[in-house]
Parts: sequence; C-alpha cells; structure tokens
Amino acid sequence: MRGPGRHLNRRLTVWRPTTTDDGYGGQTTTLVQQAGTVRAKVDQPSNADRMLAQQAGSEHDHTVFLLPGADVRRGDELRGTDRLGTEQRFRVLAVVQPSTPVYSKAPCTLIQTGG
Repeated sequence: MRGPGRHLNRRLTVWRPTTTDDGYGGQTTTLVQQAGTVRAKVDQPSNADRMLAQQAGSEHDHTVFLLPGADVRRGDELRGTDRLGTEQRFRVLAVVQPSTPVYSKAPCTLIQTGG
C-alpha cells in the first residue's frame, strides 16, 4: 500500500455519545457504535504536544492519526486492541488537520478500565 494510509496499522471502532429522552422528562446519554471501522495509528504524544496539553490542563496522553475523511469527532470514543491483544479505549479530545489534509490528528485520553 502506498500513500499516507500505509502507516495506519490498526482498525478502531467509533462510539459516539447519543442523547435520548428517558420518558420521564430527562435525557440519557449513551455511547452508540457507528458503522464500520476507521484505520488508525496510535502514538504517544511528542514532548511539545505534552507540554501544550499540560499548559491547557488537558489529559492528552495518546495521539491517534486517521485518514482525513474519517468520521471521528470530539467526544467520540475509539475502541480496539493493541499488538498484544489488550483492549484499549480512547476518548477523543479534538480532531485537527494539518494545512495539507494528508491525515487527521486526534489528541486522546486512554480510558483505564477496571478488571
């Protein structure tokens, strides 16, 4: 495979918060899996990214790279497994594209699960 997608070595499912009426005058927000998967590369953030995140009070601890057309939004949750088969969940803090849209960059927080 050639082009920017050749480094996107993982497939992640996208879960999006969806708000529905609870029938009692309130609302309930649940995560709903979106159709298909997105190709991604998960990295540790650079030192510069970490410093900017700390200054902004952000919990950015992973950077996920995606194809520019991937339907991933702030607040989504990305789920998949790492190379060892361990399940991982990432909360998307933002989605940005460089001036030349070769990829999208999503600062994320790894969600620790109990167990």
